[in-house]
Amino acid sequence: MKRKRALVLDEKDEKAVDIFTDLGMPRNLAKTLLYVSQFDECRSADIEQGADLRQPEVSVAMQELRRRGWVEKRDLKKKGKGRPVHIYRLTKPLSEILQSFEEEKMKEIEEIKKDLDTLHDLLKEYEKK
Repeated sequence: MKRKRALVLDEKDEKAVDIFTDLGMPRNLAKTLLYVSQFDECRSADIEQGADLRQPEVSVAMQELRRRGWVEKRDLKKKGKGRPVHIYRLTKPLSEILQSFEEEKMKEIEEIKKDLDTLHDLLKEYEKK
């Protein structure tokens, strides 16, 4: 990561984001995941700055990461009034998250193979006519 005002994703991180994206993960999700993975905990504002995302993009990505069980959130109350600050952290190492993502993709590949086999069988009937 390079340092600006906050740490930001660097070229290596962007390459990983590109690969995740090529494999079907939404870009904002990949950027958010990689950013959070490099800290014990981070604030949503840090993610916005460091991953170059807008607040709604971070919010949507975090909802999905939390749904998958990859990230957990805690709220840090500010002094006085105002909304709490959301603090995020991974629930498991990035290697385990990658393994889970890989398993998901392998299931998709198996489904595609199964559908192609079924299609081959169906189309053989057309050739007999």
